[in-house]
Amino acid sequence: MMWLREDLLKSIWHAFTALDVDHRGKVSKSQLKVLSYNLCTVMKIPHDPVAFEEHFKDDSKGPLSSDGYMPYLNWFILDKVQEDFDVTEFHRMCWTLCYKKKMHSPHLSISINDAFKVWCIFNFLSEDKYPLVIIIDEIEYFLRKLTEAMGIGLDEEKFAEYKANSKSCLSAWETINLVGMTYFCREVEPQTLSMGINHVFTELIMDVLKQGYMVKKGHKRKNWTERWFVLRPTALSYYESEDVLDLKGEIVLDQSCCVEALNDKDGKKCLFIIKCSDKSFEIRAPDKKKRQEWIQAVHSCIQLRRLGLTSPHHEARRRRREVRQRQQAEEEELAERMKELQAANERKQRELEDMRMKMEEAAAKATREELQRKKTELDMQDRYRLDLEREKLVRLQMEEQMAQKSSELEQYLQRVRELEDMYHLLEEALEDERQAKHDEEAMRKLQSRLLQEEAAKRVELEQLHLQQQRELVQTEVEKKELIAEQQAKDRDLQAAALQLQRLEKERQDALEQYEEMSKKLERAANKTKTWKDKVAKHEGLVRLIQPGQKEPQRMTNWGPASFTDTELEMRKKFWQQSKAQGAQTQ
Repeated sequence: MMWLREDLLKSIWHAFTALDVDHRGKVSKSQLKVLSYNLCTVMKIPHDPVAFEEHFKDDSKGPLSSDGYMPYLNWFILDKVQEDFDVTEFHRMCWTLCYKKKMHSPHLSISINDAFKVWCIFNFLSEDKYPLVIIIDEIEYFLRKLTEAMGIGLDEEKFAEYKANSKSCLSAWETINLVGMTYFCREVEPQTLSMGINHVFTELIMDVLKQGYMVKKGHKRKNWTERWFVLRPTALSYYESEDVLDLKGEIVLDQSCCVEALNDKDGKKCLFIIKCSDKSFEIRAPDKKKRQEWIQAVHSCIQLRRLGLTSPHHEARRRRREVRQRQQAEEEELAERMKELQAANERKQRELEDMRMKMEEAAAKATREELQRKKTELDMQDRYRLDLEREKLVRLQMEEQMAQKSSELEQYLQRVRELEDMYHLLEEALEDERQAKHDEEAMRKLQSRLLQEEAAKRVELEQLHLQQQRELVQTEVEKKELIAEQQAKDRDLQAAALQLQRLEKERQDALEQYEEMSKKLERAANKTKTWKDKVAKHEGLVRLIQPGQKEPQRMTNWGPASFTDTELEMRKKFWQQSKAQGAQTQ
């Protein structure tokens, strides 16, 4: 998007005046430093705070005027600006700084975003003089484009009435109020008004000369794709859709380009071609009328590039200003002639007046003395009246002073009473503080005594601890001895258990032998009894042969023992001897 230095300066001027809270035409250096940083950030310029401080080192006593800030703005910011920054973001940053402080009308039918666009349009159409104003002719130009974009006509009667009764120029905020109050188009919906403002903003500020959907032929696949085309003075851009977010390509328009219509081919109608130095672009318009409009618009851009001119709207604005300047020069020349004629007429009038004055001088001289006498009487009356009024005024002033003094005395007495009450409260507070210090001292002594007792107890506890440590050491030694003795006993017990197991096994063997012998003896007894019966029956023997008398058999918890008491006594002596030998070996 094309931009001019004077257009940037207008937005910066709004931001500067918004920072001038006192309306003295000056802004503090710290605020200007922040403003300069924001400008550099938006314009993609490296900010140099050292250069800022160095430039304004002689102005450290107070705020700076716009004339003092302008050299720094030109040298360190605007002279370094490239064309790759977002101008809309720059204008929006300046708008953000000023609109909250300047816009005060709550009944606007437009949004803040639409107000921002009207503000940008005002900056574009305003005169290059400060403070910025827009003259009535530019207001009419803007309103006509706005109503034309909305599809309605300007109410000529209302505008003529407004033009006759209002001032010849408006500020930015008055212009926003004029559009926002919809004075010339009250029956328009807010959405329609917003669309009209956006259309004028896109045309004047964004330099969009024409836009719309068309079908473009591809270079590689040769397919036809619908795109949203946007024509600006230097290029024809095409996007995926009309939200202009996805840029698909751009046709740069220079002096070597040309545009012409094409005949219908392959079933495609309304074709035209844009020929550039490196490639050509075939495009299909919706209809023949649209095709002719696009061809004329693209041709106009190419002609502007060949003539070395900027945007057509900038050129139109420049031509309107030149026409106004010529009209103003003609009006000034006509006014000069009218002044000369008026001067000649005034000379003749003065001559006639001199003759009339001489004729009336005699009559005036006669009445002068009478008037002087009456004036003297009136002066005396006025003097007396003024003296009376002065005395009344002095009396009223004295009464007011007495009342004021009485009020001041009452306030002084009230203040004295408040100070006395405060003094009593301070005395009570001091007494409380002394008592608190006394209690604190007693508490400190008590704590000291408790600490001493605690130290004595700590010493006693340490002694008890040492004694316990010694006893613990002695107990540990005894414990180790008992553990060793216990281990020896455990080994003896294990040996005894092993021997007891061996004895148990021997007992089991003896018990088995005993049962076997009992069975054999029972069988023998049965055989003997049978034999005895046979002998007694057949031979008549007197007595039977019986076994001899045995010692009583030892009984245990598990049944009859496998050995006698004599054998058990011998085994017990052998086990005690084995235990004594094992203890001596350890």
